[in-house]
Amino acid sequence: MSKLKIAVQKSGRLHDDSLKILKEIGISIDNGKDQLKASARNFPLEIFYLRNGDIPQYLRDGVVDAAIIGENVLIEKGGDISIVERLGFSKCKVSIAVPKSSKASSLKDLDGKRIATSYPNTVNQFLEQEGISAQLHIINGSVEIAPNIGLADGICDIVSSGSTLFKNGLKEIQVLLQSEAVLATSPAISEENKALIDKIQFRLKSVLRGRENKYVLLNAPNDKLEAIVNILPGMNSPTILPLAKEGWSSLHSVINKNDFWSVIDELKANGAEGILVCPIENMVL
Repeated sequence: MSKLKIAVQKSGRLHDDSLKILKEIGISIDNGKDQLKASARNFPLEIFYLRNGDIPQYLRDGVVDAAIIGENVLIEKGGDISIVERLGFSKCKVSIAVPKSSKASSLKDLDGKRIATSYPNTVNQFLEQEGISAQLHIINGSVEIAPNIGLADGICDIVSSGSTLFKNGLKEIQVLLQSEAVLATSPAISEENKALIDKIQFRLKSVLRGRENKYVLLNAPNDKLEAIVNILPGMNSPTILPLAKEGWSSLHSVINKNDFWSVIDELKANGAEGILVCPIENMVL
């Protein structure tokens, strides 16, 4: 039986989050120290630990069947590679920034100027769309220092919290794109391994749905049930069970995390009591 070969970042935050979500979908990795390849104990899968920037070529060549990778890297180096699932973690943006002392406040102020970046394809494409001409200096790593040493008037790099920009005296003036971790597949993946990817994708969707929702249990007087049911539609409709206390029922439902506090406030205002909220590990539809 063939094994599915999946690449993940060799080190860093994306590496840790990738292994975490694989564990959450029930895949146990035998991972020794400094290994470049490891096997799963309970799934026909091998993990390859690779440099992030090298992964698109490994996918293109069919050396690996799939990868958990930053979308920004695919946009820069793997526009021909298919994304099969957005994973919702390791979110960042690719932005242009200039020194805080700079008079530049928008992209047009960098017309004819110098921009240092590790993302030349992304920057060139964006500048062309915006009708801006700039000279690019391609740097691998430590892009933020370029304006301070006189190499460039601005930079283009990934931004997560913005702390690196702040530490280097830079201000963001333009966001080129938003990025997150994605599951991508090789154009050369076999039909047999596509079936394995489908299984992984099914599990991922269940975990991601669980992360987006909360399980809620509450008690309510029966004369308030109709109003509360209208607040708690759940996946289909809330579960309602009678309590030992006459005239009262227990309701079980699911709330999207983005609506959570506004829904809780509305439930309390409509007579809900004893509200219990639980995380959802998996949500299988």
